[in-house]
Amino acid sequence: MILHFDWKRLLISLLIPLGVGGLSALITGSDMKIYNTINQPPLAPPSWLFPVAWTILYILMGISLYLVWNSNANYDDKKTAYILFGVQLFLNFIWSPVFFIGRQYLIAFAILVLLWVFILLMIISFFKISKTAGLLQIPYLLWVTFAGYLNLAIYLLNK
Repeated sequence: MILHFDWKRLLISLLIPLGVGGLSALITGSDMKIYNTINQPPLAPPSWLFPVAWTILYILMGISLYLVWNSNANYDDKKTAYILFGVQLFLNFIWSPVFFIGRQYLIAFAILVLLWVFILLMIISFFKISKTAGLLQIPYLLWVTFAGYLNLAIYLLNK
C-alpha cells in the first residue's frame, strides 16, 4: 500500500537504475559497435532496439523501486527488497563491459544466469510488498531471458 505520492522519492527511484544503466553504457562506449560485427543468431534484434528496451526497463525498475520505498511494508521486507535490487542492478551493470569490452561471452552468459536468478528473487520480494512492483519487473525477466539466448548463441557462434 502506498502511503502518499512523493515526487522526490519517485525521481530518486528513477535516477538510480537510469544512472547505473547510463554509466554502464558510457563505460562500454564504442565497444558496443561489436554487436554489428559478430555472428548473430536468428531472432537477433537490430542494435538500435537495445537502448530503447533498456530505457523502458530501467524506468519500470525505478517505478517498482518507488512503490517498494513508498510502501508501508516492514523494515525487513524492504531491506531484503533493496539488497536484491542492488545485487541485480550490479550484475546488470557489469554485464556490458564483460560482454562488449572484454568480449568474454561465456562469462557474460554466466553473469546473465545469475542476473536472471536475482531478478526472480527481486520480483518475489517486491511482490510481497507491492503486487504492482513485482509485476512491473516481469518484462525485465523476459528480456533477460531473451538476452541469455542471444548471449549464449553469440558465444557458440563466435568462439
